Amino acid sequence: MNPIEFLRANRERHHEALCEWIRIPSISAQPAHAGDVARSATFLAERLTEAGLETEIVRTKGHPLVYAERLGAEGAPTLLLYGHHDVQPVDPIDAWKKAPFEPLVEDGYLLGRGTSDDKGPVYAFVRALEAFHKTTGSLPVNVKVTVEGEEESGGLGLVEFIRSERDRLAARAVVVADTPKFSREAPAICYGLRGIAALEVRVTGPTQDLHSGGYGGTVENPAFALAKILATCKDDEGRVAIPDFYDDVAAIPGDERKRMAALGLDEEAWKEETGVPKLHGESGYSAVERRWCRPTFEVNGIFGGYAGAGSKTIIPRSAGAKISCRLVPDMSPARTLEVVARHLRRVAPPTVRVEVELGHSARPVVVRTDGPFVQAAARALEGAYGKAPVFVREGGSIPVVNTFHEVLGVDPLLLGLYNPDNRAHSPNERLRLDDFDRAAEAFVRFFEESGTLGAASSGPRIPSKESNR
Repeated sequence: MNPIEFLRANRERHHEALCEWIRIPSISAQPAHAGDVARSATFLAERLTEAGLETEIVRTKGHPLVYAERLGAEGAPTLLLYGHHDVQPVDPIDAWKKAPFEPLVEDGYLLGRGTSDDKGPVYAFVRALEAFHKTTGSLPVNVKVTVEGEEESGGLGLVEFIRSERDRLAARAVVVADTPKFSREAPAICYGLRGIAALEVRVTGPTQDLHSGGYGGTVENPAFALAKILATCKDDEGRVAIPDFYDDVAAIPGDERKRMAALGLDEEAWKEETGVPKLHGESGYSAVERRWCRPTFEVNGIFGGYAGAGSKTIIPRSAGAKISCRLVPDMSPARTLEVVARHLRRVAPPTVRVEVELGHSARPVVVRTDGPFVQAAARALEGAYGKAPVFVREGGSIPVVNTFHEVLGVDPLLLGLYNPDNRAHSPNERLRLDDFDRAAEAFVRFFEESGTLGAASSGPRIPSKESNR
């Protein structure tokens, strides 16, 4: 039996193992789930050990990460595989078809928090590693694995681990399993990610909630003041209206604009997927360009006052909002946070107090698309999915990708393995089981293709400042 035959023969067992992992609510952003994140790390470590790797759980200042390796493939290159085992919070809970940590199979999809982001893709390469271990007894490449437990909460544990263990993590290619396909039919190789800069703004008025009849008309309502502040941050066409926000934004190269225009975006399908009556965004750019190559300012949540059943007629003491900005080359997270915070304070009325708390951030990254490992991945994806991959950027952020790029001196290889309609970060997150199976097969093929390249193929390259544009 060869590795791909092994995958197919053990399909149902692997599906159930993924469901078992999904049942662990590893929400890194919520302190109450710290124990669950630790249990998730233990689960993964046990599966990697069963797949023939030497495995350890690395304690960090935040949540634990899992490191594993299988070396000894003489004359073969070394690959570093990356993913994360923590997941997003599940709110709003009442929008889920079933409890978010009780996996549900529906119409060929597996529903549950973490199915596609990122436990499914991670478990796909674990399946591939196990397939070699249980059939040939060896790997065609040397493999190192690092799976962090705080990607969804901006923790720095993995960043510190990479910087302190640079020599230990040395590899010819860093493979990231955390991006979607371009379409249902076409897998993808992603060469660019937007960065992120997150913050929270809190507006405070009176020292306590006030009776809206007794004090209304004499005291500023912090919730209304917050609404006015936020309304100054974008214009009606979706362009960010904060002074200096666009100062460092790099233009989209002309050749890329042509490639993106050829890819296009089915706007009707996009409306159907999102449920909106009409798309919205910055004029002068296509929907694909706005998704991948233009910065954003988004309000992720608003809180304050009374939101329970019935009414409570008050002027709330305070109100706040969580905000995130997606960044593009050549934007700096620190400078973006500075100009946004300055604007929020400047436009606030004198009748309230404004506090801004800066959150996690990551730089944008754009990497090379040539090189033997990229071509090996393209052949592997085409073999598994029956269609050549599309080269894409992505609008999301994977904070550690830029660290891999800067510290290890290699361009990360981001493989798009699951459907773009996966509802990541939303209720009813899902993963097509067919994609899960094909992703595992793609990793088997990629390991085989990479094993033919030799240990010295595409050696580490310390990137210049320009290489990250």
